[in-house]
Amino acid sequence: MVAHKSSRDVLSQLHEQHAQDKKNDRMETGSFPVVRKKPKRPVKDGSARMRLMTSVLILIMCALLGYGYMIQINNADATYETLSEDELTRLISETGTQVQNLEQRKSELTNQLESLKAAANKTQEAERIAKQNEETNGILAGRLPATGKGVSISISQGSKTKIDAATMYKLIEELRNAGAEVMAINSVRVVTKTYVSDTDDGLECDGVALNAPYRILAIGDPQNLQNAVNIAGGVGSSLKVKYGATVSVTSSDSITISQIRKSTDNTYARAVE
Repeated sequence: MVAHKSSRDVLSQLHEQHAQDKKNDRMETGSFPVVRKKPKRPVKDGSARMRLMTSVLILIMCALLGYGYMIQINNADATYETLSEDELTRLISETGTQVQNLEQRKSELTNQLESLKAAANKTQEAERIAKQNEETNGILAGRLPATGKGVSISISQGSKTKIDAATMYKLIEELRNAGAEVMAINSVRVVTKTYVSDTDDGLECDGVALNAPYRILAIGDPQNLQNAVNIAGGVGSSLKVKYGATVSVTSSDSITISQIRKSTDNTYARAVE
């Protein structure tokens, strides 16, 4: 009786242990934690379809490009393969001729560019020369003021006799011969056609009366101009000895002649074109 009860208890314990083991195997209880699977996210049909279409289009484009490239290569090869030797020779000759024509055209365009540059430089040089000539002519004609190194000459009225026009004109000529580029007597600008005449009241220069003391400004080499006046037996000596005038010559690095003359039109002379 006792043995039967003991056997039944053992079987009961085995059944309970087996049931517990099965329960543990399902990982719903026991020493291991329950690991739950992540729920699957639903795939959006639109996004998946778009990616699929994009991939398909890319594949189609790649295939078309490759096919087109192969056709082009094959056509080119076929074209050259079908050409005869004479045709190939003519093709090479035509290609060489085209290259020569392009090189010739390049050379022509380069020459044209150089010509344009040279013409521009010549134009600028011509404009510079024309401006320089205009200034020079303006100074020589007395239309423009001038400044530079030169001398200032002061001549008093003669104590013995009045200074005549011939002596004053001789002084102007001596200064010109000594290199005077610009001159003025009192308020009169001296030019190539300047004249000096005698009047009852004294001297007259280009129709303008000159009153003593006479002041002459001359632009040029100061030393040469001074020597022209003070040279022994020259016009300076004549003014002192014959007329009893006082003559003083002062050199300067800055002589300004502001007297100008109005431009006049020539009656007969015309510029040569």
